[in-house]
Amino acid sequence: MSAAPQTLQLHSRHSWQEQLQQAIRTPSELSAALGLTLEELPYSAAADDAFPLLVPAAFVARMEKGNAWDPLLRQVLAVPQENLPAEGFSDDPVGETSLYADTPGVIQKYQGRALLVATGQCAVNCRYCFRRSYPYGDNSQSSKERLAAIDTLLADPSIGEVILSGGDPLLLPDASLAAIARRLRGNTRGITLRIHTRLPIVIPDRVTASLIDALMPREQRVVVVVHSNHPREIDHDTARALERLRDGGVTVLNQSVLLKGINDDADVLAELSDQLFAAGAMPYYLHMLDKVAGSAHFEVSELRARQILGQLASKRPGYLVPKLAVEVPGADSKREIAPDYVGGF
Repeated sequence: MSAAPQTLQLHSRHSWQEQLQQAIRTPSELSAALGLTLEELPYSAAADDAFPLLVPAAFVARMEKGNAWDPLLRQVLAVPQENLPAEGFSDDPVGETSLYADTPGVIQKYQGRALLVATGQCAVNCRYCFRRSYPYGDNSQSSKERLAAIDTLLADPSIGEVILSGGDPLLLPDASLAAIARRLRGNTRGITLRIHTRLPIVIPDRVTASLIDALMPREQRVVVVVHSNHPREIDHDTARALERLRDGGVTVLNQSVLLKGINDDADVLAELSDQLFAAGAMPYYLHMLDKVAGSAHFEVSELRARQILGQLASKRPGYLVPKLAVEVPGADSKREIAPDYVGGF
């Protein structure tokens, strides 16, 4: 049996706000934390200038020491391939600029639900992020404007679900989240609150009793969709954070992005599903890469993706096999992709 990778002991029990403030922002900090020289990292200053490095120490602590190709590191490190132009890749790969509503920060892609970009701030800058060029400055909101946007959505009788996205909406203060939850709870239609976040993965200490109280999951439907791509992202602290959400009455789902060199392997995805399920989160979606400029080196072909999904389906029961999907600009829904049960064997 091979030895477990040597990871780091960087994470101290500061508050989640302190951990965010102390996040690593320079390649020299990152290389030193990993026991590497800066020259050993496949780093690009030009790519970093375009989309700066940002990663919490709690996430770095799960990276393998001395491994410049660690799958968690590759998700956050700016590399030279990002500077190469690639056909079909753009700053707005899912066509969101054509969906801006009259209300700043509101995007309505699909019938029956609407998305509010609640904040432009993130706790980690993922290199494959499809909103890395999103005009957050043009869509920023005060707390009062955010609640006014919620009221506008609630006035539409076709809306049954409000989705908080970003940035990362769990970077909002608990009081702001509680105000949103109260607004939704006051609607007689029974609106579902869905939150897309990476914070329980990268700073698990964000999941506090105060946060769960703010969301009021015992009084309304609350769904938290976490974003995790690799089983090494799920350590003891992360699992406890997911368990706290589940035990508090939140429905917890996970969505991953299929990324070349990181999780394009059925065994890796099977282990991720196992880790998530053990912590109370259900594998939900496995997304094809949104073709944002700078991310072409992560792309997995649809044929290969179908083969991987077919292999995964042979290893795990259906409830542990996420749906493989691609977002098509202008379509009425995500397009689900069927597994290839033959080509992968």
